[in-house]
Amino acid sequence: MKQFFTLLAAVLLTATTYAQVGVGTTTPDASAALDITSTTGGVLVPRMTAAQRDAITATQGLIIFCSDCASGEGELQIKLTSSWKNTIGGNVNDPPLAIGDTYQGGIIFYLDGNGGGLIAAPSDQSSAAWGCYGQSIGGTGTAVGTGAANTTAIVSGCSETAIAAKICEDLTLGGYTDWFFPSKDELNLMYQNIGPGDELGLGDIGNFGSNVYWSSTQVDSNRAWKQGFTGGFQAFGNKSLTNTVRAVRAF
Repeated sequence: MKQFFTLLAAVLLTATTYAQVGVGTTTPDASAALDITSTTGGVLVPRMTAAQRDAITATQGLIIFCSDCASGEGELQIKLTSSWKNTIGGNVNDPPLAIGDTYQGGIIFYLDGNGGGLIAAPSDQSSAAWGCYGQSIGGTGTAVGTGAANTTAIVSGCSETAIAAKICEDLTLGGYTDWFFPSKDELNLMYQNIGPGDELGLGDIGNFGSNVYWSSTQVDSNRAWKQGFTGGFQAFGNKSLTNTVRAVRAF
């Protein structure tokens, strides 16, 4: 420890006196703040995974070595103004995304095979009514990919506040504002892939527990689809009743 502080003091003194620091040389180049001369060793920058890199609030010019990028070979990367690049200016070779990864504000639960997919918020937003009991909201779909349009239709067609769709649409989480209310099939994928359904062997990494969740898919003017995450059953629910709400977003 004493040797460390002695070395640190020497480096600080050199930096203060000459405005350059030399390691392995007593004559650092005048254009360099740090000049390292060696024929037996190199500079070892911080090593981390792509996920760890993305958790950093990085400033322009930051350099890291991504240990799981480039198909596991690793890659030296630098943060430019808006994105990370490799050291020859190309796009970084990040590891492929997988269901269960933490990514862009939540947990991936669906991949479309074309580089996109769906992300679930990492926790429940609240409990709320579906809303507008007795009023039919036209055009709500069931399939994967219809949740965003369902959300828009519900919020536009229902004047009630604090309903499930509005809670999702108003959500700002992880720096993202494009969250929406999942459709019936999107909700089921959450149950199967990152919930208690455990079809991929990941466990309930979405932290759903035994709650009953609303979907954005309407049945008729009085009912909408819901799903219980205890056994995965999907059933009609009275739109005036309260169930749990979990928002999703697409990437």
